[in-house]
Amino acid sequence: MIKIRDAKPGDEQSIYDLVYALAVYEKAPKEVINTPEQIAIDLFENKICYAYVAENNNSVIGFALYYISYSTWKGKSLYLEDLFVIPEQRKDGVGGLLFDKVVETAKKWKVKRMDWQILDWNEPAINFYKKKDAHLDSGWVNGRLFF
Repeated sequence: MIKIRDAKPGDEQSIYDLVYALAVYEKAPKEVINTPEQIAIDLFENKICYAYVAENNNSVIGFALYYISYSTWKGKSLYLEDLFVIPEQRKDGVGGLLFDKVVETAKKWKVKRMDWQILDWNEPAINFYKKKDAHLDSGWVNGRLFF
């Protein structure tokens, strides 16, 4: 039985492991510099982000991490940083349950929009979001600075 719940202290290692698995999937594991300890601080002490986890038989098999952002054009927004489910559970609807839970939160928080990014080569993710009737905008180029 799949259960979606708020992340709680003690989940940080599982979330980190899934973040690392996502980085491996995206062919960038060396770019992960975050730690389980920092994830715990940011989620549970500083509360700068939030997460849901998906459990199956008391094992964390997926997560969605999100936070409040702001659009100068629209106002308060929600940014879905990452959503990842272990490959063995991807056909079980877990990703949809996590995504729907984040959408529910966005509506509860009365945000004006919800944003996320998808790598242009990630066809399974693109197809997943298309099934959710998401607007996928290819007209933007991402800018980023690293410190």
